[in-house]
Amino acid sequence: PRQRVQTLQCGQGAVRAARFNVDGNYCLTCGSDKTLKLWNPHKGTALRTYQGHGYEVLDAAGSCDNSQICSGGADKAVALWDVTTGQVVRKYRGHAGVRRGRGRCEALGPRDPDGVRDEPPRHRGTPRTGDPLNLPPPHSSVDGRVRRYDLRTGQLCSDYIGSPITSVCFSKDGQCVLAASLDSTLRLLDKDTGELLGEYTGHRSTTYRLDCVLNEQDTHVGCASEDGHVYFWDLVEGSLALSLPVGQGVVQSLAFHPRLSCLLAATQGQVTLWREDTFQPEGDPS
Repeated sequence: PRQRVQTLQCGQGAVRAARFNVDGNYCLTCGSDKTLKLWNPHKGTALRTYQGHGYEVLDAAGSCDNSQICSGGADKAVALWDVTTGQVVRKYRGHAGVRRGRGRCEALGPRDPDGVRDEPPRHRGTPRTGDPLNLPPPHSSVDGRVRRYDLRTGQLCSDYIGSPITSVCFSKDGQCVLAASLDSTLRLLDKDTGELLGEYTGHRSTTYRLDCVLNEQDTHVGCASEDGHVYFWDLVEGSLALSLPVGQGVVQSLAFHPRLSCLLAATQGQVTLWREDTFQPEGDPS
């Protein structure tokens, strides 16, 4: 995606995270002003504001049936929200602290309060233990390890990267894990063996927790950068495919649409929506 088609002025202070819902029709933005907002980003419309965290909201995710939202905050709590009423259904407490970076929430299934994780934000080698039977969200850590936990058996699978890790995600087929780290390197790992499949460099990541993504077809990998750009590389060849200028400050969050060539990028207090060059907005006569 190279064409900016929408800019959301969120009015939430700094936007800590922007996330698509399960079908990509809506998105969530998390603000330093303690609010969570639901948007139709394709039309640039704010739909609802959720208030209930005691400190800034760090990340959020929608359930698979779009009926609930979970969000994690710097108040050390994970909140489960009813989308329609805007009310907090339940709060989960017990975290001992919050790191300087941002957390990551994942909703594993519809109406499943137990399927919510808080992932501490933020090095190569692959000592591993266990062999998980399913694909729970991978966890990144400042100790340089990517960990996966089997929720049913309690087994742990761990890969050592070597630099503090800021973000991880699965490929669409679930066979690879993409990890971004503070040595300004993006790495692609085989999920089952931990083998290093590819390395991607050119962006700047030395201080902040920055998101990494794969596009909707798993043909390109992308990462936010501290220089105000988003970088995309060819997954197989490793060559730089795109350097997208998003803004003047650090690009704080990224989200790729599940089906379309469509990207959300958050920088400072706004979120921008990007589409492919051939995309024509509704009502555009050209």
